[in-house]
Amino acid sequence: MSKIGKSLPVLAAVVALPLTITGAAGAAVPFANPIGGKATYYDNAGYGACGTRINANTEMLVAVPASYWTSPNPNNDPLCKGVSVEVSFQGRTIRVPVRDKCPSCDRTHIDLSKPAFARLADPSRGVIQVTWKFVR
Repeated sequence: MSKIGKSLPVLAAVVALPLTITGAAGAAVPFANPIGGKATYYDNAGYGACGTRINANTEMLVAVPASYWTSPNPNNDPLCKGVSVEVSFQGRTIRVPVRDKCPSCDRTHIDLSKPAFARLADPSRGVIQVTWKFVR
């Protein structure tokens, strides 16, 4: 067998290793770690990323940044398995279940349902600076 033939399995393992490490590290959800960022709200109705019907105009829920979703099929994502977000703003704190994905949110931005946002601030504000964290 040539030197190249013997080296291919090693080369394949070396190339695959960084992809595995990067994928696993990037997919970690920081439970209980406070995140300073912003919250906005939305009021759409239909199916959320967890595959269930939602109405963000009437229900308490949150859409979290797409970067925290780890499953190719979001219906099966760990975030859809009893994960909530605790959000604090000016001495008020709410806990809302993760039911949707926010594709346009960066890692510190969450999109609350309108009633959830209203428990923290007047919706006419549009955007508020919050501290939030994933909780079980």
